[in-house]
Amino acid sequence: MTQGSGIGASFDPDRIAALRAALDTPGTRTTSGPASPPPGVKKAPRKRASWQTAALLVGSFAVMLYVLEFVDVVVPNHPLDQLGIEPREADGLWGIAFAPVLHFGWEHLIANTIPVLILGFLTLVAGIARGIYATAIIWVVGGVGVWLTGGAGTNHAGASVLIFGWLTYLLARGLFTRSITQILIGLAVLAVYGGVLWGVLPSDSGVSWQGHLFGAIGGLIAAWAVSSDDREARKRRAVAA
Repeated sequence: MTQGSGIGASFDPDRIAALRAALDTPGTRTTSGPASPPPGVKKAPRKRASWQTAALLVGSFAVMLYVLEFVDVVVPNHPLDQLGIEPREADGLWGIAFAPVLHFGWEHLIANTIPVLILGFLTLVAGIARGIYATAIIWVVGGVGVWLTGGAGTNHAGASVLIFGWLTYLLARGLFTRSITQILIGLAVLAVYGGVLWGVLPSDSGVSWQGHLFGAIGGLIAAWAVSSDDREARKRRAVAA
């Protein structure tokens, strides 16, 4: 055996200590799991599912309706009731913005709650941005229609303008997009709520049939407007074929 052979420098205590220190230094280890974000950088939050966002939005909207009705009840003289749509009155134009979230009493609000939750959710769940866009069209078309055609000296409020708009939107959307899923949803909605469409005709003097009618018209316009991308895509495919 020659000098320097055998165990050699690999077992030098100082070298082993240096290797251990390097392995213990942050950033030198490797793992099979996902990399951790650098210090001070927050991990991006997980994106909420579309149905969860839709449920949260329509649930929050329903809660807001009850809060507003509670305020109207506890404050003397029901001041919020005066913010409805007053046809062909300049002050009544403000009602276009406020009327769909106001109600004339708890009975009126309770009757609208379930349709708001179901139809509002179905409108939003297929696409939050599209659902909000459709709701905005229904809101404006319904309100303007009531302001132009409502009876003189009347006051119109209630979420029914949105309910009728969402109803016709869901019925027509599948026809414009030619989506089997949306057509089936529309048929289910028709089976459950189709009977209320008679509300677009003049009936009880205490019911805003104008709100129902123009809300429904707004829903048809919204379905046409929201489906424009799908129609254009079909045209391009037809030309390419």
